[in-house]
Formats: sequence, structure tokens, C-alpha cells
Amino acid sequence: MAKKNDSGFQSSAGLMRYFDVENEKGLKLSPYAIIGIAIAVIVIVEVCSVFFSI
Repeated sequence: MAKKNDSGFQSSAGLMRYFDVENEKGLKLSPYAIIGIAIAVIVIVEVCSVFFSI
């Protein structure tokens, strides 16, 4: 009987190499900054809808 060769998950090996490389050119924001920006946009849209009847 032949032995099975357990070499791990080969289908995700390329993705792991792709996401393992970190790009240093992009803008780095913390998750809190993203949530803060989203809340600020929501507040601005709501204020504009009250004052300008959008």
C-alpha cells in the first residue's frame, strides 16, 4: 500500500506569500481612524440633510 505524502495545503501557499509581503508605500490607518472617519461622514451627511433638505 502506498503512503500518502502530507505536505500541507498547497492551494493557499501562493496567497500566503502574496499577503505576507507588506507594502510600505500605502497610507497606514488604524482601525479606530477608519471608524472615526466613517462616523464623521455619517454626521456630516445627517447635518446636511437637516439644514439643506437633501
